[in-house]
Amino acid sequence: MNLVEVLRNAFTFIYKKAQLWAVGGGITVVALGLGYKFLLRPNKLNRVGVVSQLLIHPLKSGRAVSVALAECQPIGLKYGELRDRHWLVITEDGHMVTGRQEPRLVLVALTSDGGQMCLNGPDMEQLRFPVLQPDNPIINCRVFSSDIQGRDCGDEVSNWLTGYLAAGKTFRLVHFEPHMKPRRPAETESLYPQREKIAYPDCGPIMLLSEASVKDLNSRLENDVTVARFRPNIIVSNCEAFDEDSWEDIQIGDVRMHRVMACGRCIFTTVDPETGVISRKQPLETLKNYRLCDEAEKHIYKTSPLFGQMYTVSKTGILQVGDVVYKIIH
Repeated sequence: MNLVEVLRNAFTFIYKKAQLWAVGGGITVVALGLGYKFLLRPNKLNRVGVVSQLLIHPLKSGRAVSVALAECQPIGLKYGELRDRHWLVITEDGHMVTGRQEPRLVLVALTSDGGQMCLNGPDMEQLRFPVLQPDNPIINCRVFSSDIQGRDCGDEVSNWLTGYLAAGKTFRLVHFEPHMKPRRPAETESLYPQREKIAYPDCGPIMLLSEASVKDLNSRLENDVTVARFRPNIIVSNCEAFDEDSWEDIQIGDVRMHRVMACGRCIFTTVDPETGVISRKQPLETLKNYRLCDEAEKHIYKTSPLFGQMYTVSKTGILQVGDVVYKIIH
């Protein structure tokens, strides 16, 4: 082999190595870029509103408790002993009772004080009972089409509710405890992930509604309604009506939430939270005039008007009134 061939072969070897290094380096650069885009680069946060109220409904269909801050857990809001929709009124055979069947339930307040729960209602003496009653039986209950358990809260509570509702039947109160098997919203609402868990809410752990949406509705009604009519957990101000319809992922403080679906409204919205009287008309009829879903979503919502949005909790933390609500831009 002469000197020219030696030099040619050496040059070819060096050139091919350089090509491999260049390709490898390019792949590395692309990989690093993608990693930064999807793993390292922080999501953009766009301010969309402010938390104006936080509401916990310890008793399903009962009066809301307004709090200045709350723990946002995967199963719902918590403040001290109060957990959202963790107490449920049932019939003797374990079927749930809500304001749809007994509208005066909306006037019943369930609060806590020093390890005891306090029941209050119009023309009723306050009844106090322990938060935990481990010796009481666990009852198998039915919430919509799902089975779930609850710890019976005792005969005194049963007598109080039975006397208050005066419906000619016996009612009992049960409490969902952390060790009990929760419901899976995916069993009744296909849009929810299989991993999601709830106690006694209709379908999801968090419901959000804006003040502007309620104001828009009131502009179409003869008699105004309040946000209490719709039983949300998070009320947002400083935004336009129905802006919340487009907030797929949001951050409030350290908490992150993902929107699963809109809240389809039913006859319960026609129960006045101040009087416990059901009209069976407004505001439901007005909502049906302008808040029905698109044709493509009728298999989900059917004829229910949409008002408010249902969220799951992606990252837990503390929520406070006054917190800024950010829409997460991916």
